[in-house]
Amino acid sequence: MSTATTFSTLDPLTRQPLGERPVYATGMLLDAQDFLDEQTYHRSRLARALGAVAGSGTLAGLLVQHRPAVDTGPGAGPEEIQVNAGLAVDRLGRLIELPRPACLRLQRWWDAEAASDGPLQADYTTPGRFISARAQAGVTLPARAVVADVFLRFVACPRGLTPAFASGPFDALNAVSVSRLRDAYELHLVPRQNLTDTGLGLPLRPGAFTLPVDQETAEEALAREATMDDAAADPAARRAALQDAVLHGYSRAADDELPRGPEHPPQVDASAVFIARVLIPVEPTNPTVRQGNAVLVDNYSRRFLPATGVLARWTGF
Repeated sequence: MSTATTFSTLDPLTRQPLGERPVYATGMLLDAQDFLDEQTYHRSRLARALGAVAGSGTLAGLLVQHRPAVDTGPGAGPEEIQVNAGLAVDRLGRLIELPRPACLRLQRWWDAEAASDGPLQADYTTPGRFISARAQAGVTLPARAVVADVFLRFVACPRGLTPAFASGPFDALNAVSVSRLRDAYELHLVPRQNLTDTGLGLPLRPGAFTLPVDQETAEEALAREATMDDAAADPAARRAALQDAVLHGYSRAADDELPRGPEHPPQVDASAVFIARVLIPVEPTNPTVRQGNAVLVDNYSRRFLPATGVLARWTGF
């Protein structure tokens, strides 16, 4: 397990803590945990608000592109899936920022997955049914392809060391401790298994109904969503549906464990953000052998969180 992964697992926000802040008094003895609790309070309240107001998804940037291998010249390099710089909100409300483009080496990934039959289990005929209509427009869809998804995950990376008292069963006087944690990220390309025409493995729309609550059945929630989506519906009915969506919109897992979205396979952190779907064409007779170098990237099945200014311009204000 990497250091980054270890610190990400220990992030107190993964437990979705309640709003409890330290209270100080003159003469009170403090230790490191008190200051960590202070940080956790402010971080968790901000994340809770951002997650409730915006939801999880892409705020800006994060365009995913396929870059073919180039053997010679100034742009020489291996085949890559490139994620451009950008900003996202994960499902715990934490900001994830890529300050510069990041890449996944596709052939290296393919070779590693082929050794464990990953491509064989994520191979589909007529794979166009698993991507958005916009991604299908103007392109030749492969007859058979491996479907893989790109996920962006929050991690905290330790930065810098400073002298400190040793912790644990040690008595050293020259111990050091991490002095800073940088909010960073991990990229994952995950082959998708068990997709069906009704189970596409894609994120729900923003504000979509997820779990029934005590005061509303699943049928009532789905009917409310249909009214909200119907531009020709009576304005009063749409307004009532919007109000009900707010009134029934609160959710919190009883065991503080974040429920998985439909886009999250078992091996992916439930807080990770889905940002793209990739179709990798394979031979019709052998799905572990790639067919050509063409790779189709669907950037449009993700959840978009447009800024207020962008929405205002789109609506004509």
